Amino acid sequence: MHLDPLAILTAFGLIFLAELPDKTMFASLAMGTRMRPLYVWFGTSSAFIVHVAIAVGAGSLIGLLPDWIVKLVSASLFAFGAFMLLRNGGGDDEEEGGTKTVTGFWPVYSTAFMAVFISEWGDLTQITTANLAASNGTWSTAIGAAAALMSVSALALLAGRFIAKRVPLKTVQRIGGLCMLGLAIWTLVEIFTG
Repeated sequence: MHLDPLAILTAFGLIFLAELPDKTMFASLAMGTRMRPLYVWFGTSSAFIVHVAIAVGAGSLIGLLPDWIVKLVSASLFAFGAFMLLRNGGGDDEEEGGTKTVTGFWPVYSTAFMAVFISEWGDLTQITTANLAASNGTWSTAIGAAAALMSVSALALLAGRFIAKRVPLKTVQRIGGLCMLGLAIWTLVEIFTG
């Protein structure tokens, strides 16, 4: 198992920025206001780890293709990610309408796990994780992506209200989109110069 610190940081940075304006962050915030935050974090983190494992597995299979095809797929996925982040603001911070409070570890854990597990299928961060795993290595990408997703969930639970009220999520979304656009261009350049 070879770990590349740059690949870990790249995965962490991209996934962190892509997940910040995501509805999962707002779901964590909403659940944290009605349920015990630590239990919510365990549930969301478990779901994120499962999704990272699935994405990294898919990325490993993509990595078996010829290098230029992998780079072309990678550039396309980065471009798609940039488009999704840049196209229109997002930032939907709708809280779920229910007022019922869930208590106890297993009910809270199960609720948080299922909310994230279901909502993250085919999500931008899952696609980006698969993409990074194909080109940057599975373990490094898995560690960086899982750490980023778990960090966003923790951030939402600890300081979510501050972020939602004071930091313009549209700005964070644009920065993430521009980073992905830059990576798409960089990857295309590598196809023709490498």
